[in-house]
Amino acid sequence: MRDLNSNAGEMSGELLAWYDIHAREMPWRVSPAERATGIRPDPYKVWLSEVMLQQTTVAAVREYFLRFTSRWPTVLDLAAAEDADVMSEWAGLGYYARARNLLKCARTVAAEREGVFPDSYEGLLKLPGIGPYTAAAIASIAFDRPETVLDGNVERVMSRLHDIHEPLPDVKPVLKERAAELTPDQRPGDYAQAVMDLGATICTPRNPACGICPWRDPCAARVAGTAPELPKKTPKKPKPTRYGIVYLAKSAAGTWLLERRPDKGLLGGMLGWPGSEWNEAPAPNPPFAADWQDLGGEVRHTFTHFHLILQVMTTELPEGFNPAADQELFARHDFRPASLPTVMRKAFDLYKGR
Repeated sequence: MRDLNSNAGEMSGELLAWYDIHAREMPWRVSPAERATGIRPDPYKVWLSEVMLQQTTVAAVREYFLRFTSRWPTVLDLAAAEDADVMSEWAGLGYYARARNLLKCARTVAAEREGVFPDSYEGLLKLPGIGPYTAAAIASIAFDRPETVLDGNVERVMSRLHDIHEPLPDVKPVLKERAAELTPDQRPGDYAQAVMDLGATICTPRNPACGICPWRDPCAARVAGTAPELPKKTPKKPKPTRYGIVYLAKSAAGTWLLERRPDKGLLGGMLGWPGSEWNEAPAPNPPFAADWQDLGGEVRHTFTHFHLILQVMTTELPEGFNPAADQELFARHDFRPASLPTVMRKAFDLYKGR
């Protein structure tokens, strides 16, 4: 087995040669062949894709990215967008604080930098909603800076390459050091995408395809036979379960009552059904006095830190109803279930099914 420390340049070259042939095609990516002709990635598209991809899969993001860039082709277009329009397009991607930070960042780049993203890790880190990983990814991919990009795929590759058994998340600093040792000064943007592609397509969580891996020979875990069990992870605590009540009211003409959630907190700034707090024993909190009927069944949804079970209540919305300040009425032709957050759309689907 080759010594990893003395062969970093050779290994990065081998990975780049593999990437030149096997790079995944993505709507936000400039292929290695295109980069070789001088085509540069659009920092706006790199930034947008990285924000969307946080805790989400490439498959889930692809259509959202295409819709966003069709509707808002530049960061200046996005900065000028209405908050509600952006939140509506984001619906279903989850982690809605990302959408709010997306707008803050776009407006900062528009107002303070005339629509031009900073080209350094340090400059990017100063923008709203951009943390160390995203700053490193944009600096590397968009501007070819030799920054170390460490996502879940790279963590897995490094833990196996070096046969590291200390568990995540505590071992992250060690994995970043190992990744930094292999990051080249030449083509660092392609290299960052190559090592992520390697983790996504070859060095997969289950059944890694070691036989066709470009780093097969120097991989310590392959030699030790421990690759499938790495990386180790500290066991997570069981998620608690919370409960809530949502209230669906529609008029005879098909008008729906929705409410805009507070900007801070879960689903912040999103439209949803009026409802109770989410806790162990929620108190009823209907938006108006009426003969509310239990729809039967329940809505189940899982957030990052807890499971949620919702009871769904329904009644007819009175004609001439005057909504409160945080409520909005949507006529039949304006109501778009697809614009609701997933948990709220599940409640609508239950209603529709009944």
